[in-house]
Amino acid sequence: MSQTYDSGHTALLVMLAAFVATFAIVRAVTRLIRSGRGPFGNIAAGGVHVHHLVPGIFLMLIAGTLEFFLVPHGAWRPVLAAAFAVGAALTLDEYALWLLLDDVYWAEEGRKSVDAVVFAAGIGLVLLVASNPFARQQGESRLFFAGFLAVNLGLAVVAVLKGRFFLGVGGVMIPFLALVAALRLARPGSPWFRWFYPDGAAKSAKARRRAARRGLWGWDRAVSAMSGMPRRRH
Repeated sequence: MSQTYDSGHTALLVMLAAFVATFAIVRAVTRLIRSGRGPFGNIAAGGVHVHHLVPGIFLMLIAGTLEFFLVPHGAWRPVLAAAFAVGAALTLDEYALWLLLDDVYWAEEGRKSVDAVVFAAGIGLVLLVASNPFARQQGESRLFFAGFLAVNLGLAVVAVLKGRFFLGVGGVMIPFLALVAALRLARPGSPWFRWFYPDGAAKSAKARRRAARRGLWGWDRAVSAMSGMPRRRH
């Protein structure tokens, strides 16, 4: 049991490291291509631009198939874990493209890709820190546990939809964080803001004033630094 846990923990650590490293490298290369610097260039096949999510999808399919088929142990398991993570990073880095079916990598909508990568990395970090954050305590009612888990995950989802990714992911481990984030105003541009804060509504105006007062909130600065896109202007 302990050996299985150690193997899984190592594979998860390798996945997280490969995922973050691949995202950082891909963003650096795409920024060099866009600026015309360095030896890199876009890949085309038959006149069709090949987005990097294409090899990413194939990598995930191959690594996932080998994992289920071979059920490897030893050194091969981290290798397949790294391959799957690289594929996942390549694919999620263009999340906005396969969500919107449009090449919006450098557009405002392209920020969704960074959000998706950060959310996925956050989930991986949570799983790495806690071997089983959803374990039921001995003697705890199953009904109470199921209800608590449903409420906590619901609050975490609301927090993410409000644009509070770190608090939402952290709330999976620490329920208080998810509760605080779910009760706070949604950030401008988040799905919750678009769905429930119509133009002219008091909450919409208050959220925009708060974002402007903070001088383009820190999350926007971080996304701009990672994505290479200009910061929003409120």
